[in-house]
Order: sequence, then C-alpha cells, then structure tokens
Amino acid sequence: MKLSRRRALLGALAGASSAPLLPSRPADAVVIMDSTWRAEGFRPHIALARQPQFAPLIAFSEDDGEEWDDASGTWLGNFGGVGYVLTAGHCFKSGEPADQYLYRTNSGEVREGTRLFMHPLYNGDGDTRSGYDVAIVALDDEVTDAGPPPLLYGGEVREGERIVFVGFGSRGTGTKGEQSDFDEPLNNKTAAENTVDRIMMPVLPVPAEDDAGNWLRITLRPDSDGGKRMDGILGGGDSGGSAWIQRGGRWLVVGVNVTGSGDKYGDHSYFTRLPGVRPWLNTILPGLRFTQ
Repeated sequence: MKLSRRRALLGALAGASSAPLLPSRPADAVVIMDSTWRAEGFRPHIALARQPQFAPLIAFSEDDGEEWDDASGTWLGNFGGVGYVLTAGHCFKSGEPADQYLYRTNSGEVREGTRLFMHPLYNGDGDTRSGYDVAIVALDDEVTDAGPPPLLYGGEVREGERIVFVGFGSRGTGTKGEQSDFDEPLNNKTAAENTVDRIMMPVLPVPAEDDAGNWLRITLRPDSDGGKRMDGILGGGDSGGSAWIQRGGRWLVVGVNVTGSGDKYGDHSYFTRLPGVRPWLNTILPGLRFTQ
C-alpha cells in the first residue's frame, strides 16, 4: 500500500524564548525568487545541488521507492562497515523505526535503515525544540558513491553570513508558494542560498516549555527588499537535509534543515546549529570530522 507523503511540521519561531510562538503548520515548498524562476526556472538551483560537495545528500522514500521526496539526510561517513546518515528527528514520528524509509545514495543505490538514534532533548515539539531536532540513522551497508565524508563545522556563524541548504523537497516561488507543476522533473536535489538573519544560542538550563534555542534563521525577501538571485527557503521534503557554509575555500556542514513558518515572501526557515549538538553527535559517532 502506498503510504501518504510526509510533510514536516513547521513551527513558526518568533526568535526569542520570551516571545510568543505561532502555531505549527505543515511545510509547503522549496521556494525561490520569482525573478529567478521567470528568467531561469529552477535550473540554477538544481545545478547548485549537483555540485560535488553536496554528493553526501541522501533521499528518503516511505513508499518503497515510488517517490523520493519524503525527507532528506546527509551521509556522515562509514563506521564499522555501515553508513550513517544525519537527518531531522521529526522525520520519524513517535515509535517509527529506522526502516520506516528506504535511503537512496548519490548514484541511486538503495539502502535500508537498521538503527535510529534520536537526540535526547528533542521531544517532538517543533516550536520549542527545533534546535535539537536531529537524528542519526545507521544503514545496512557502506556508502561508497558520495566522495569523502563531509567536514562538520564546529565554529560559530554570524548574522549576515550566507549559507547554502540542500534537500529533495517540492518547489515554489515567493509569490505563488508551492505549485505541483514545479515538481518536474521528479527526484532532483535542489539547493538554494540565503543570509542568516537571526541566531538563537542554546538556552541553559534547557527550559521545560519555552524555546530551547540552538538555531539559525533565514527569511525569503523579494527583490525590492534585498532578495538575491539564488535565495530561497525550506520546504517539506527538504527536512533533514543540510545547510553548508564556506570556510577557507572548503564546504562545511553547519546545520540541519528542520522547520519554518510558510512558503512565501516574508516567511522564515530554521536550522539546528551543529555546534550545539556536537557533544551528542560525538557520543554516537566518535570519529566524526569536525573543524573550526
């Protein structure tokens, strides 16, 4: 039986733990600038995603490979003879196992999941725990088609810096939002850029009900408000994919795609900060390649 397509639950975070939180809503689309779409379609965003540094991206399918846009992940490396994938915790509803999905690697090899590790501070609340919405999946074999394992960034990102994020989600534009006509051709990785405009550091001790922090935010702005050609925001199947930043000419994974507030101009996307979950990642996989 074909399972229904999962959509990430999006929590519209207000940007500070003391600010009121908007209700969670479903993720809608990978949304880009209307001006870019009119001039070039999604071609530059697909071409960006195909650059070799993004080969570790993994597509998820929960309908036996019929569709590959249910969620995304990033191969971290092979340990003990199997590959491990970084993704978002909300991609697995309470009690769902690692084999909820099939996992497709860069060249089209299909793997199964064998073990799921969920960050202990993620409680399923996309409004207050987006900063800890991470999970690791152990696969049933090695990943051999994604180049070297990616470097992970353990340093700080500053407001005003640019990041690139990659995933397998649906597509849309800032005016129209998600449109099914934009999803052809199917199963393509898509990437976009944007400027980090807010950072919330971890709140310690972790609050029981307020926002626990540890996230980065971007906003989709129109051309008239400074939007750039390759700008975009996250959407449904992008959940669990990765955000990247350049340091010293190298591409480094800096975050996990987790949540957002909508699919049009003025809406935001949020990413779990990798430095804030580094201790947990190292307990699961002590050999991870972090760099400052």
